[in-house]
Amino acid sequence: MPSFFRPALLTLCLALAPVSAAFADAAPRTITVSGAGEARAIPDQAQLSAGVTTTAKTAAAALAENARKMTGVFDALKRLGVPDKHIQTSNFSIQPQYPPYNPNATGLQLIVGYTVSNQVDVTLDDVKTLGPSLDALVAAGANQINSVAFSIRDQDSLLAAARAGAIRDAIKRAQTYAKAAGVALGPVISISEWVSDATSAEPGVVVTAMKAEATTPTAAGERGIKANVSMVFEIR
Repeated sequence: MPSFFRPALLTLCLALAPVSAAFADAAPRTITVSGAGEARAIPDQAQLSAGVTTTAKTAAAALAENARKMTGVFDALKRLGVPDKHIQTSNFSIQPQYPPYNPNATGLQLIVGYTVSNQVDVTLDDVKTLGPSLDALVAAGANQINSVAFSIRDQDSLLAAARAGAIRDAIKRAQTYAKAAGVALGPVISISEWVSDATSAEPGVVVTAMKAEATTPTAAGERGIKANVSMVFEIR
């Protein structure tokens, strides 16, 4: 570097040093705390996955039998008042069937039949209709009930309540820490959150062989949402 540049460079470095020190002194002291809030409610919607599985010697025969029974399932859903938008095909498959494995067998493995499976996901707007709906689907020809779940239609209100609880919890913790440390809380510098399902146990459905006049018992239980926040406060 030419000598005539060195004095200017030295002057610039000396000028920046006090500025950096001033920024360091101005950096606020902070305290970071976490808070948790939970809101729970009784589910007002039910979801189920049901369908028909049929087996025949040919794929065409298995498909025809499946289509006949599945038409009955769709008709049952319409009679229950389930709107089309709440019925969605979730799986359809045709699988060849083979005889039991024989380690001594030679040559190509023969196909002995075909299995056709057609499954639908259904949403019910009233959890009280779940039991009768299961009965109606089985009576209509459904031989597969794969899953049952419950949900809350107004998730936004539940989440807002959980968030408010999380903020209150975080502020209370910050006040406790500040008092113990002999400092005063200043303004909030930042807030971050994460949300999770707070359901302690999945609601279930009991499907058993029952008399014709009985209804399959179900239990909706409760569902909830947890909100967790991290808050940064300035302290003085």
